[in-house]
Amino acid sequence: MRLDKFLAHAQIGTRKEVKQIIRKKRVCVNGVVCSKDDTHIDETQDIITIDGEEVYYEQYVYIMLNKPQGVISATQDTQHETVLDCIDVLLPKGCFPVGRLDIDTEGLLLITNDGKLSHQLLSPKHHIDKRYYVEVAKSLSKEMIHTLENGSIVLDEKVIQESNVEQINDKSCYLTIKEGRFHQIKRMMHAVGNDVVYLKRVQMGTLVLDETLSCGDWRWLSNEEIQQLKAYTG
Repeated sequence: MRLDKFLAHAQIGTRKEVKQIIRKKRVCVNGVVCSKDDTHIDETQDIITIDGEEVYYEQYVYIMLNKPQGVISATQDTQHETVLDCIDVLLPKGCFPVGRLDIDTEGLLLITNDGKLSHQLLSPKHHIDKRYYVEVAKSLSKEMIHTLENGSIVLDEKVIQESNVEQINDKSCYLTIKEGRFHQIKRMMHAVGNDVVYLKRVQMGTLVLDETLSCGDWRWLSNEEIQQLKAYTG
């Protein structure tokens, strides 16, 4: 693995910051100063230090992204910017977004290379709660809310699971669902005679969107957040 890639994976800094650290001769490989960012190392054997402190490599990465509109939930695309393009560090191969948010939907998206955790979060049998902030075109009536919550809406010839509505005002609410069907919230609102005008995911399982992240910004998950997610999915 390249030295700059290793340091980026170890969450030392952005791609640009890592290269600057190396070129300032602050990095040693097995006790020898290294100033070339493209130096190849063995991440399982070599000892890498910065200013005398050892850097540890983690096999899996976990990133929280506040996805902006206009970006697609994919690893590559020839026409649109992808969620991976929002991450300005060198990621290991195999990183992907966990689930999808529509191109015009904002909010919480987990990016990782942990396939097991991703499967547990997305598997229908685990019924992972997904909470969204929703703004709609028409006032939310009691009848609309009742229909949204009681699991009577049919999508793709199947009845959806019960959901939960926390009304904020006439035209906005938090909506929690347990599935992740194609355009599910938009189709649910359409089924009760309403239309979504703004949609943002704010929570997935125990993972809550960091309010300090602006659209397009990201951060590494804390160890506590990772352990809580894994415990929640069993």
